[in-house]
Amino acid sequence: MKYPDCTHVIGGQPVAGGPRFMDVHNPADGSRLGRVPLGDAATVDRAIQAAEAAFPAWSTLPIKERVQVFFRYKTLLEKHLRELSALITEEHGKLPGEADAEILKAIELTEFACSLPQLAGGEVLEVSRGVECRLERVPLGVVAAINPFNFPSMVPHWSIPNAIALGNCFIMKPSETVPYSSLRIAALLKEAGLPDGVFNVVQGDREVAEALCDHPRIRAITFVGSTRVAQAVYRRATGNLKRALCLGGAKNHVIVMPDADPEMAAGGVLAAMSGCTGQRCMAASVMVAVSATDHIVDKLAHQARRMVAGKDVGPVITAAAKARIEGYITEAVAQGATLLVDGRGATVPGKEGGWYVGATVLDHVRPEMKIAQEEVFGPVLAIVRTKDLDGAIAVENASPYGNAASIFTESGGAARSAMERASAGMVGVNVGVPVPREPFGFGGWNDSRFGVGDITGKGSLEFWTQSRKITTKWNREAGTNWMSK
Repeated sequence: MKYPDCTHVIGGQPVAGGPRFMDVHNPADGSRLGRVPLGDAATVDRAIQAAEAAFPAWSTLPIKERVQVFFRYKTLLEKHLRELSALITEEHGKLPGEADAEILKAIELTEFACSLPQLAGGEVLEVSRGVECRLERVPLGVVAAINPFNFPSMVPHWSIPNAIALGNCFIMKPSETVPYSSLRIAALLKEAGLPDGVFNVVQGDREVAEALCDHPRIRAITFVGSTRVAQAVYRRATGNLKRALCLGGAKNHVIVMPDADPEMAAGGVLAAMSGCTGQRCMAASVMVAVSATDHIVDKLAHQARRMVAGKDVGPVITAAAKARIEGYITEAVAQGATLLVDGRGATVPGKEGGWYVGATVLDHVRPEMKIAQEEVFGPVLAIVRTKDLDGAIAVENASPYGNAASIFTESGGAARSAMERASAGMVGVNVGVPVPREPFGFGGWNDSRFGVGDITGKGSLEFWTQSRKITTKWNREAGTNWMSK
């Protein structure tokens, strides 16, 4: 093994795991990196005790002092960007440029947390003569996040900086397939001066996730992953009377109109489909080609054929994922889809043990096909044909998901119509991946999100705090009023 066994991080110290372990592999070549311990309810309880011990001192620090940790942490992320990026490439398989972008987004999320003193201030108002009402934001206590494999650093940073800067103590459960980035996050936070116990890492699988949902002293929990699991986590967490915000899967549609700029549309859709090997909830997996768009489809397919596995498209996370994605492609062809570009059986010289699927484009996909309805989570584009924009909107609206939708067009009227009628929480015009930048929050609709609010941006302030309302009267001369009777 390249690395020693991963550990938990509890109370600022590495904690060895066992007796259950799982092997961790590099998806690019299949090599074994090391082992990750699979924790249990006792491990979770130990982390909660450490977090509870740290909470009184941390939560009573003024927020302007708490965010100083994140100013220093942001500097450390910048200093170690290449090292952190290389670790993501190793444990996840992202191409170097994609891994760099992930760390840069983590830096942006941390930067937003540094601005919280300007955003999280309370309110005060003299509501009647001599009577003052004040609203303060108060941290919840011990909170947790269950994270997916596809963004080992960025998705954890959706929650970590804001939750901790707002005064909470935090328990992170990374995906067991990508545990190494969590250890570097813990180490850099400690180096930035975060007190021991404020941030803890519990490695594990379903048993740890369920223990976090069940533990009565976890006050709030976030989850990012598949819709099926997001629903289960949301039900279990809220059933145990805790706050939950769970982001699920997606089937994002990109509508391409005949008047779209061919280069912009083809390149934008292709990048949105293949970026991060399609292993992201914002991937453009369905292109709805409206009317006479063959020239754009041809250009897109030509560009897709030139994409090289290992250079332009990274590996998928496991051998099982590769088999599942290729199964979707095979089934779609059998059901009558036209295979314009076939990424099945892709290999990379010198990395024959890696799990690669090349860029794949399927045309004339019918909306009822499974590949047009389910989240494939790979570099696969299904092209559905419609006669007009109304038909394209109908295809998008029929999806149970609602993460993102985009339209490529030169018509302001068509763009406005699509944006008003798309059933999605994040929409874009001539943008393949309409991810909002800070301070705008990330969050979809329908079966792509369970819970209220957004996981990032200003919307996250409500999730990670509770409001305390204080009414005071010091002026004895003030007349009696309905509030003081």
